[in-house]
Amino acid sequence: MNRAETELVNSPPRRWLQRGYEVPVLLRFGGRLIPGTTAVEIGCGSGYGCQLILERFGAARVDAVDLDPAMIGRAARRLARYGERVRLAQGSATDLRAALDAGDGSYGAVFDFGIIHHIPDWRTAVAEAARVLTPGGRFYFEEVTAHALARPTYRRLFDHPTEDRFSAGQFLDELAHYGLVILGSITRISGDYLLGVAAKPIPEPEVQ
Repeated sequence: MNRAETELVNSPPRRWLQRGYEVPVLLRFGGRLIPGTTAVEIGCGSGYGCQLILERFGAARVDAVDLDPAMIGRAARRLARYGERVRLAQGSATDLRAALDAGDGSYGAVFDFGIIHHIPDWRTAVAEAARVLTPGGRFYFEEVTAHALARPTYRRLFDHPTEDRFSAGQFLDELAHYGLVILGSITRISGDYLLGVAAKPIPEPEVQ
């Protein structure tokens, strides 16, 4: 993210929107986490998302990654009071095995608060989210679509990849491609923003 977007996502209005609107929508679609759940947040920034995951979604602990070491430092300071309930690592959402030693089915929930649209290889990030989810786990997402990124204001103010960006429908289709089932989703402002929750199905027991 460039300086303008970094300031925006860390501003009080953005925090209010996330806390007052986005979190209630995601809770309506996906509910609170099962007690004892370990979650992962991709692109944790200054750590406010991790705080919401612990306090509003009820995670027992959160692992989180971010590419920017400065943001990891800010998150560490914000989240220090949670102690061992939070683990932070510098790394990419496209390779959680390298960043967090995350094997298949490592997490009961994955949280994406507006990060995947920043990733050039966004499909790999979706695949990685699906890989690390345990069966029955949930993927909570809030995303910015190609429709928004094409607006002149976005192009002037922010720095995003310009090739192969996704519409809301394409993002949901990619989740389905990796076997995730949409529990609920909503778009806002002419399709600019997508919020939703998807689940990884629990396999049917084999018939003897």
